[in-house]
Amino acid sequence: MASIGELGCTYACLILHDNDIPINAERIGTLIKASNLKVESYWPSLFAKLCQKRNVNELVMNIGTSTSNNNVDAPPPTTDNDASTAPSADDKKKEEIKEASDDEAMFSLFD
Repeated sequence: MASIGELGCTYACLILHDNDIPINAERIGTLIKASNLKVESYWPSLFAKLCQKRNVNELVMNIGTSTSNNNVDAPPPTTDNDASTAPSADDKKKEEIKEASDDEAMFSLFD
């Protein structure tokens, strides 16, 4: 779970980036102070260094994706040939709900 410092600095970096303002620790700190948040003094400088080393657009667009080729936790990519043709449990449940609501609609027409 992210701390208040991490979240505050993340939002500050996104605000600065969105407004095409160069990201540095001082500007991040100014936004944090303006939002009345209390964060540890090291967070703004850490986020400023990160934003200087990495492309913020790339970070935003790749949230939740793995950039490492040796990530053992990630499942292997599937192809159409690998995909199971059996419907999943969610699909079955959705179909049952749809059928039930269709049945109810039919009864109400003839009652």
